[in-house]
Amino acid sequence: MCNEAARRVALGLLRQDFHQLRIPLRFPDGLPNLEPTASVRITDKSPIVRLAAPDPADPPPEPGTTPAELIMRRWSWPLTNGKPLYNFRSEGRRFGNTATGGRCLIPLDGFYEFTDPAPDPAAPPLPKAKARKDKWCFTLAPAADPARPNPYASGTHEDAFFCVAGLWRRDAAVGEAFTMLTCEPGPDVAPYHARQVVLLPAARWGDWIAGVVPAAEFIAPLPAGVLRVDRVAR
Repeated sequence: MCNEAARRVALGLLRQDFHQLRIPLRFPDGLPNLEPTASVRITDKSPIVRLAAPDPADPPPEPGTTPAELIMRRWSWPLTNGKPLYNFRSEGRRFGNTATGGRCLIPLDGFYEFTDPAPDPAAPPLPKAKARKDKWCFTLAPAADPARPNPYASGTHEDAFFCVAGLWRRDAAVGEAFTMLTCEPGPDVAPYHARQVVLLPAARWGDWIAGVVPAAEFIAPLPAGVLRVDRVAR
């Protein structure tokens, strides 16, 4: 399952693209210092977007908007056995919003999966401890028709990002943290892994964090051609 991701998108672009989708962002912890990185790993902090708590001091939201807040939180919280919960199986579950947890969006521009390397019949077998995995990076595929951009992209520009459906919760040990939801893989991911993270069409981001539409409407494998797959040199 996904245990490493890429986040090279700038804060200004995040803010702009969410605003264009009628999801105005607040920053209750202040503006984060988002350093671009090709490697976000389990327990690292990364931005999540969740429904903003009502603030009596703020004016009423504009009709048709979904006020949200962007915060930096830890990827994964510890299970009772000490292992990190970084991916969460989504099928057959209901996810809502409460004061201590709920739905969130995880903005990324890539995620990685690992496979056993293709066998080389001429090479001697390596001990299991020394065997290396092939690393594959999944990013948004360019749209075949510029007039019809990839529906999972935040915008029509070249460096558009995507959002993974996630959950956040308040944990006694590590504070607030998030995990990524997974489902059955679509054709782009299936050759590399038996599960995939749940990517949401940009038009549904506001519906997801609002927590009103049943989760089952969002949980589905990706159609073919959404993702581009590249082998990463190691």
